[in-house]
Amino acid sequence: MRTRTRKPTHPGGILHRMHMEPLGLTITALAQRLGISRKTLSAIVNERASITPDIALRLSRALNTSPELWLNMQQGYTLWEVAHTNTDWKAVEPIKTAQV
Repeated sequence: MRTRTRKPTHPGGILHRMHMEPLGLTITALAQRLGISRKTLSAIVNERASITPDIALRLSRALNTSPELWLNMQQGYTLWEVAHTNTDWKAVEPIKTAQV
């Protein structure tokens, strides 16, 4: 696993700074355009909720991006969070392969 020293930016923060602010979109306006609740979008933008595949598809359609962009950002963020907040996984011993 590649180790990153800096925590990745949550995709909700990127959505807000790189898309919503430049376009002058409020949470309410974007939520309506995406067909989701304001509460759901607010949780994402305020980094309390994750980007789901459904939200990734909606964002990609509305913002002319790819769903993979949003899902990859979320995956990187989530993986970093788990790797740095839970150390139980470090106790797992690697499985040795058979010598041929």
